[in-house]
Amino acid sequence: MPSWNIHIAHVERLLSERTAEELGIADANTFLFGNYVPDIYIGYMVPGVSFHLDYLITHVAQVDLIPVPDADRFWDSYIAYRTPQTPAGMSLALGAWAHLVADRYYNGNFRAFWQTHETPAGDELRKRKQADFDLFGRSLRIASHVEITPELLEAAQGFCGYSILPADVAKSVNVASEIVRTNVPENAQCDHYQLLGAAWLEDVFDSCHERLRIWLETWQQLEAKGERPLSTLIRAEAGLPAATAFGKAVMSSDEKPPLVL
Repeated sequence: MPSWNIHIAHVERLLSERTAEELGIADANTFLFGNYVPDIYIGYMVPGVSFHLDYLITHVAQVDLIPVPDADRFWDSYIAYRTPQTPAGMSLALGAWAHLVADRYYNGNFRAFWQTHETPAGDELRKRKQADFDLFGRSLRIASHVEITPELLEAAQGFCGYSILPADVAKSVNVASEIVRTNVPENAQCDHYQLLGAAWLEDVFDSCHERLRIWLETWQQLEAKGERPLSTLIRAEAGLPAATAFGKAVMSSDEKPPLVL
């Protein structure tokens, strides 16, 4: 999955090109924190959290070597139909959705790459893919830190599906702040990509950014017209293809299904 460096960079680019209001984000600080949320309880990004949840739950995904989250299902369940009570609550849900979109985009595009290239199989594939994602994340210039506010804590407590406890909010913010503090792009230039290369990752970063921006802008246009912004309607209004229901991949398969994200 993309590193938190990458998720932070997507937030910074979105908010550098559009105002938070234009994207329907009432609380930019809580939106940034929402981009960490799906990873908080899966057991390795944030040490010492109060409990653990399976990746398939936090990322609305299916079992697979390269799991691809169902961001559309999350959108329909927690944003289109179950709008949180507070503006900060909506911002948190939007941040978590943006995280799922990015994970889907990067892992989905990597799945297409793996199916068309000679690559190592099994856990070695996952490790080399993740090393490239991490290196790309460290090459990005990021600066944003989350402030723990009463609005953020309230939104975290009422998050969709499970509560994020105040102690775990603090631990997550500390981890993210350390990532930002120690992210020195110049240092990343000494390392080398194992599978993907900078150009491939930059292209995925750009196309993922465009999906996030177009989706949020289309959502706001539909809201202004009084429409219920289901994912299928947003895709149709924005001219986006229908989402692919990724099935379990078979490493030896010669099939190369079209990638629709």
